[in-house]
Amino acid sequence: MEKITPVDIQHKSFKKALQGYDRADVDKFLDEIIETLEDEAQQRAALEAEIADLKERISHFKAMEESLQNTLVLAQRTADEVKASAHKEADLIREQARLAGEREIAGYNDRIAEVRREQQRAVEAAEKARSELRSLLMTHLALLERSDGSQGNGEPPSPTTVDSNAIEESPPKTETTRITVY
Repeated sequence: MEKITPVDIQHKSFKKALQGYDRADVDKFLDEIIETLEDEAQQRAALEAEIADLKERISHFKAMEESLQNTLVLAQRTADEVKASAHKEADLIREQARLAGEREIAGYNDRIAEVRREQQRAVEAAEKARSELRSLLMTHLALLERSDGSQGNGEPPSPTTVDSNAIEESPPKTETTRITVY
């Protein structure tokens, strides 16, 4: 069945019959129907336009919602990346500090070892000097004892040469020290 439009009603003509309806009443009723259908058609067109507008706005809001969702996801990813980057940077700083501390401790340990070596050299040098002094004193003591024995006859002591390596208490030397006493 085909839809009847207001134009169809306006152009509709009826056959005349003997005992038919009053023509003025039918025309008046048809005019009322036409007017009602035209009003409803206008309202329907207005509602359809409003529906189209609302659909367009819904589409716009859905696009905005999707955009906001994407922005939120991007912001979350960025926050996670910044957080991960901060953790990596903190780990790197801690590692650099640890390495710097280890280098500093190693430097201090090297310095301590050097100071201990210097102390050992100083102790050895002091021991060597003490030994050499002891040897020198022993040599002088031997010379004094010899010179005391030769002065008993009234003669000046003759020049005496003493080999410092001959004294037992002195440590062996590679070089011979000679002392001449008059």
